[in-house]
Amino acid sequence: MNPATLRLKKFEDKRIRNGHLWVYSNEIDNKVTPIKSFDVGQSVLIEDANGKPLGLGYINPNNLLCARIVSRDYRTPIDRSLFVHKFNIALSLRQRIFDKPFYRAIYGESDALPGLIVDRFGEHLVVQITTAGMEVQKENIIDALTKVFKPQSILLRNDSNSRKAEALSRDIEQALGKTPETIQIEENNTQFLIHPHTGQKTGWFYDHRVSRQQIAQYADGKRVLDVFSYIGAFGLQMANLGASEAWCIDISGKALDELYQNAELNKVADKVTCVEGDAFSAMGELKQQGEKFDIVIVDPPAFIKKKKDQKPGLKAYRKVNEAAMRLLNKDGILLSASCSMHLKVDELQSSLLAGSRHLDKTLQIIEQCHQGQDHPVHPAIPETCYIKGFISRILSV
Repeated sequence: MNPATLRLKKFEDKRIRNGHLWVYSNEIDNKVTPIKSFDVGQSVLIEDANGKPLGLGYINPNNLLCARIVSRDYRTPIDRSLFVHKFNIALSLRQRIFDKPFYRAIYGESDALPGLIVDRFGEHLVVQITTAGMEVQKENIIDALTKVFKPQSILLRNDSNSRKAEALSRDIEQALGKTPETIQIEENNTQFLIHPHTGQKTGWFYDHRVSRQQIAQYADGKRVLDVFSYIGAFGLQMANLGASEAWCIDISGKALDELYQNAELNKVADKVTCVEGDAFSAMGELKQQGEKFDIVIVDPPAFIKKKKDQKPGLKAYRKVNEAAMRLLNKDGILLSASCSMHLKVDELQSSLLAGSRHLDKTLQIIEQCHQGQDHPVHPAIPETCYIKGFISRILSV
């Protein structure tokens, strides 16, 4: 069955020809192809104003971002075979980089699979489907993942807020086998027990793998503070690689309980101190208590989730980094990171500079941080480059 045709207005094809994968509803020629005539998640052949094919994708007529391209080869249908092909391409990259099966296996648009995220935890896959078009293809996706990765289990963590925009239900579904409540993974020679059914997102954040390697080289013999620690990805890796102490702040008591279990797993529990509470309040209390650290890591949740959050978000980034600087020893090291795709790199740098100058400190940026290789960047889609960070040296004037 041939897909329905979605026609763009004149001059609205430039961004697509330059590599982008998204089509907005105001770019569609509603006279030729009325947007309301399409079903949610329907496969569509996207054409320019002259009827020349641009690619094959899917549509949600109820959204401003209404269509996404899955394949430039418009003659190949969106089916199990296409997913097998794309999964093999994605897997070949990860296998070139990683010697163990712990990584983000599919990263949405960057792997030409918009609306699909797959994290691999050894023999288990945890999947997030975020668009109606991919939801329609769920069975093909599961079949193709089974063929390519040969996992013991596949868990669908379709409980993210992003599904609301697509009018999709939020649920957790066992698609293959039985995913354990706890899985042991390895990152940078450190072991972690993760909880795929109940943890944040898929249960783990692979995106800062390289940042954790970068900051760990400063750890030996140092006193470390990991703010927004979750289950200890930064702090425990540093403790495992020679830090004398690792203090970890998180608002979730459950996350800190899991962090301590991971500390015991790596035999560094004697180095770890957990502080439960709001990061700003906890850092303020540590300051009042006279605590100082050689290294502070600040990796908060996104303060700028939408463009309207820009002003208060920038204020929050400056505030949290200034609070971190107040806790640093002389000649201390600060890792400041952001996962806000709406925050530009130079804006994060400016907030660091402003905070350091307010405290009459000199800031030297010594390394820049990026997302790991299993989160490749699509050069036409800035949103795929969401992780940014700086490792800075903070000096007294």
